[in-house]
Amino acid sequence: MVSPDIDTETLLANASEDLLSISAIAADLADDVDGSRRSVILALSRMADGVHLLVERAMDRLEVQASG
Repeated sequence: MVSPDIDTETLLANASEDLLSISAIAADLADDVDGSRRSVILALSRMADGVHLLVERAMDRLEVQASG
C-alpha cells in the first residue's frame, strides 16, 4: 500500500528508479538465457525503458508547472 501523504513528484521519482532497476535486472538476466526466453526478457527490459521515459516526462511537466 502507498501512503496517501506522499507527493506526486516523490511517487514518480520512486517509480522512475524502480523502472530503471527492472530494466537492469532484465538486461542482466538476458545474458544468462537463450532463444525465446531471451527475447521475452529483452522485451520486458525495453518496455520498462519506455515506461521510464513516460514517468520522466511526467516529472518534467510537474517541474514546469511548479516553476510557472
